Amino acid sequence: MKKSTAGDFLIYDESSHTYRANPEQVVRDDVEKHYWRNVGRTILKDWRLYAMLVPMVLVFLFWRYMPMYELLRCFKVSDEVKEVSDQFFMGFSNFKRLLSGQEAISTEFWRALRNTFLLSFYGLCFGFPIPVILALFFNEIKSNILRSVYQVLTYLPKFISTVVMTSLVTMLVKQGSLTSSMGILSQALANIGVISRDVANAGLLNNPAFFRVIYQVSGIWETAGYSSIVYFAAIIAISPTSYEAAQIDGAGKMAQMRYVVLPSILSTLVIMLITNIGTLLQVGYEKVLLLYNTNTYITADVVSTFAQRYGLASGQQGLASAAEMMSNVLGMLLVIGANSIARKASDVSLY
Repeated sequence: MKKSTAGDFLIYDESSHTYRANPEQVVRDDVEKHYWRNVGRTILKDWRLYAMLVPMVLVFLFWRYMPMYELLRCFKVSDEVKEVSDQFFMGFSNFKRLLSGQEAISTEFWRALRNTFLLSFYGLCFGFPIPVILALFFNEIKSNILRSVYQVLTYLPKFISTVVMTSLVTMLVKQGSLTSSMGILSQALANIGVISRDVANAGLLNNPAFFRVIYQVSGIWETAGYSSIVYFAAIIAISPTSYEAAQIDGAGKMAQMRYVVLPSILSTLVIMLITNIGTLLQVGYEKVLLLYNTNTYITADVVSTFAQRYGLASGQQGLASAAEMMSNVLGMLLVIGANSIARKASDVSLY
């Protein structure tokens, strides 16, 4: 390591044969000395922006950081009467129960973990391309009024309550009118021969084989339009000269999409793909909880509903916390892996 010398901080003045302070070092010393004063001046100057940041900081503090304390339940004896700090430390017993495969609860956990991954994986395979395709279609609509109408119609399902949305799905595939026990969609599928009358009468939501299909189709209908906003914003940011150059080279609409639009929004696609991969093991329990029943546990039960069932209904908070913690850790590892692969393959990454 190089040692510091006087010449690094002082300059020799030949006229007076003395050393004087280096001007650059004087500036650095002044900046370090008055660092917090400068920070305070910056905050006072832009106090409106920092005031707008306070609600988000409070949200993260109360709903993201403070709940981390409850993760201690994973390693302690679960007792509703005692506080977490007063419970006895029991090590990794909850994790062993979930991973051992020797208890019925371990079998249910592995089934829930598999269902969580499959539901998210199917959503990634079929749900991720749809918003991109919608954004490409919106970009080809020349009328601003017509495009705005189509966009609003596709955005609306996102603003419908999950309870209302699941009720609509239930009415379409399970409940029917006064003269029929089948929903409109079930009756239509039975009429064209896609499903049998017996399956339609029993209710599609009571059949484990159809739960994942219903979940994915309703999820695409709910979020595809809203998710297309990011891609549409990236598309309209493309310079018109790129399209003009492609037209001069004889490129049609499909060729322009392939060689102009998709390469231009590649960075956005990669970032969104990485973030979606990170949520492969984080299926929201609200929608599943409202759609599933005991008949469809085999394909519908996910980690969140597993934790809800054992944490609230059975009072085993430690076990439920351990299940959620393992799911979150695996999600974090998926993000790190996907980001590393993206950085090496395309030089575009989340961090």
